[in-house]
Formats: sequence, C-alpha cells, structure tokens
Amino acid sequence: MIDYLIIGSGLAGISFAETALQNDKSIFVLDNNSQNSSKIAGGLYNPVILKRFSEVWQAQEQLLLMNEFYTNLEEKIKCKVDFKKPILRKFFSIEEQNNWFAASDKFALAPFLSTEIISKKYKGIDSPYGYGEVLQTGYVDTALLLEKYKEYLRNDDLFLDESFDYTALQIESNGIRYKNIQARHVVFAEGFGMHANPYFKNLPLDGTKGELFIIKAPELELDVIVNTSVFILPLGNDLFKVGATYNWKDKTDLPTEEGKTELIERIKEIIACEFEIVAHFAGVRPTVKDRRPLVGTHQDYKTVHLLNGLGTRGVMLGPSMAKALFEFIEFQKPLDIVIDIKRFLNKVKK
Repeated sequence: MIDYLIIGSGLAGISFAETALQNDKSIFVLDNNSQNSSKIAGGLYNPVILKRFSEVWQAQEQLLLMNEFYTNLEEKIKCKVDFKKPILRKFFSIEEQNNWFAASDKFALAPFLSTEIISKKYKGIDSPYGYGEVLQTGYVDTALLLEKYKEYLRNDDLFLDESFDYTALQIESNGIRYKNIQARHVVFAEGFGMHANPYFKNLPLDGTKGELFIIKAPELELDVIVNTSVFILPLGNDLFKVGATYNWKDKTDLPTEEGKTELIERIKEIIACEFEIVAHFAGVRPTVKDRRPLVGTHQDYKTVHLLNGLGTRGVMLGPSMAKALFEFIEFQKPLDIVIDIKRFLNKVKK
C-alpha cells in the first residue's frame, strides 16, 4: 500500500507529489494530459494585482514557500526552471504614475512596489511616462518543469500516462483501491477536468479560457517582463511569450480568431515595432468565482481529497496549497476556511 495516488500532473498535482515525497511519503501519479493550462501558462509570479493595485492573498507567505520549493525542485530534476526577473508596469499617463505612488504608500503593497520610476528606454517600446517596478517577481518555465518532473517520476516508476476510470475506484475503510493500486489516500488535482469527477463535480469550478502567443520581434530589446493589459516575457533569440486573454464562456482549449485579434491589439498598445506570431496556444484555467482555491476532503469519504482552483496563480499557489492539504491530511491541521471546500457544501447538491 502506498500513501498517495495523485490524479493529475499539472502544477497542483506535481506540487502535492513533491510535498509528499519531501515528507518521505510514497506516491503514484496518473494523468492523461487532457488538461494543458499548466503547460502553456505564462508562469509569472507577481505579488500584486496590478489591475486593482491590491496585494495577492497571502503573497509574502506564498513567495517564501515558493522560493524554497522551486530551489529544491531544480536540484532534484537537474534543471533551471525558476527565473527571477523584474516586472515593469508601463505607464500611459501622469495619472497612472500618481496611482502607482499612492499604491506604494499602502502598508501591504510597500514591500512589492518600487517608488522609483524606471525611465530606461527599451528599443521597440515608446514609454514617455516610464515604468513602475514590481519587486520579488519572475517566472517559472512551466512546460519545462512539468516535462522534467514527469521524466523524474517515470524513471522511478511513479507515473502512468492513462485516463482515470472513476468506476474502478473502490473506497475501503483504511484507504482506496484502484485497479492494482492500493493507497491510503487519493488526491484529485485535475484542473478543469474536475467537471467529469463524480466526487467533486458539483463544486463551483468556473474555468476561464486564456490564449497566448509566442512572437518573434527582432527589433524589440527587452530583458525584463513588461505587464500592462497583457504581459510580454522575453524568451531569448528574439522570441517573446505574450498573454493572456480571459474568456469566461468558451470552455475549449482551441485557439480562436477572437483571441488572436484581441492579443494583437493589446501588443500594439505596448510595443512600436513589427512582430510575427510564431505560435498560438489556448487552455482553460481552473478558476473559482471567489478567487480562492478548492482544497479539502470529501464530506463522505475521508480518504478522497481535492487540490484544485489555482486559477491564474498556480506557480505561487501550488506549493502553499499542497502543503496546506498535506498537513490537513497527515496532522489534522485545519484548513483556512477561505480555501476549504466546506465553504460550498451548503450551496451544492449533496
């Protein structure tokens, strides 16, 4: 009998897998690669919601845990995936500069917003009003991370590329049985695929589709991340990742002309040089209307657990939410009510 059978190998799944392994627990991971939002994600981590100038929930705690988590992970998979880079907010007016300074005076935001206007000129961008710099930022190469981590799991015979058959799950008094696997617990980390899960499908997971580009722009010289209505992330070799759109109606992972048009318009608001679209991706983020994750244990089955709803901030949220669920299961440390799925139990059908 192993400790954990984990369903899903996106940011939520690998965060829990690694948390369990670091605590000397035995695991096995199943995934059919049907959900690609983690793989194509921008991977940015940013402690400030720039649209509203508000602090990301528990930002400092998440950043501390995240930094330690990815440092240990890089050693394990022998690969650099976490890149510290400034995020610059391009100002379009004096008023935006003033709003920035007002926000930087707030106690919660002061550690994250520089009070110095960046006036550096980047080739390919007109920026007469300069930029504001967000501190403690960067990005994780999520596609590389997921590829290398799954490779690590496969090498230790801890991963199977297979669709999960819910009808084959047997819940027993001391754990679960799935085909030839016996485990103390099963953790579902399926992202938007949770809608097919009979144990948790009634929870209000509301997927948000996002579309991204890889563009080639030889005239754009940028060594930082620029973030306004979209982000522009330098990848090297004149390539840049650009995103993302937000579509609450379309739940497919297919790129659209509507998304393409929107991204092109947003890019042209930021840069003043020619660019070529090299690739166009789409995925459905697992989001929740109250902007908090879905973490916890099934109300009837104490060995069946959920880690989901990381939304647009999976890179930051994954390690801390995995730790919270692990400590809840192993040490009965209570979950914060704002992430516990119990907050919805009276609102959904039993």
